Amino acid sequence: MTDVNSFFNSKNTVNELTKNVIDQTSNYIEVIKAFSRTTYSSLYVIDYEKKGFDYVSDNPLFLCGHTPEEVKEMGYEFYFKYVPQEDLELLLKINTIGFDLYETKPLEERKDYTISYDFLLKTKEGKSILINQKLTPIFLNEEGKVWKALCVVSLSTRLKSGNITVYKKGRGIVYKYDLEGDYWKNLEEIKLTDREKEIIQYSIRGYSIKEIAEKIFVSPDTVKFHRKKLFEKLDVANISEAIRYVTNNKLI
Repeated sequence: MTDVNSFFNSKNTVNELTKNVIDQTSNYIEVIKAFSRTTYSSLYVIDYEKKGFDYVSDNPLFLCGHTPEEVKEMGYEFYFKYVPQEDLELLLKINTIGFDLYETKPLEERKDYTISYDFLLKTKEGKSILINQKLTPIFLNEEGKVWKALCVVSLSTRLKSGNITVYKKGRGIVYKYDLEGDYWKNLEEIKLTDREKEIIQYSIRGYSIKEIAEKIFVSPDTVKFHRKKLFEKLDVANISEAIRYVTNNKLI
């Protein structure tokens, strides 16, 4: 029978924590709260030792009508209540293959990896929304296992569930999971076109689409076209995420 424990096995369960590891977390939730106040994304923190959530932001995007405190109390039971069965099985698959890939990476690099994927949530009104979730480690134990991880939730720009991708900070390394073939494939390093670099650089400076169009002597529709292609290339939902991605990965 599938239950909450299905999400936890020897590869992603933390059983022992030393004082040095625990000391890392002093007041860290305050940092997460500050980040939550500056983003429109929903955030939550997974604790793999407690097998639950340390923190849930009050952005209502993925709360399905519940308060953050209620979702925190529900923990992984939330998924069993609001994720359709097919996508629940997808999440279990992602949980397995993600940690399998993670364990192949050098311990000192493990915090540099982020996994991104899309799945459906059932709202209390009976509708379904496709959301994107990005998960990255915050703290590891001394064996290199993920103890706590930050999840950023936003509306997906894709058409269906899946789209499982792993990125490595600063290197542009991308792994894409082929669900049909059941294997990871290493994609070519992401490179931006000169036009995409221009649009990102002006966006960083706060220029609107219309202002960017005037600066680079094209129509606003052309800017929108290049932005859309850029978002697809980076697997992001908006210009803020695109700026964060290209900055973190030194693509400009």
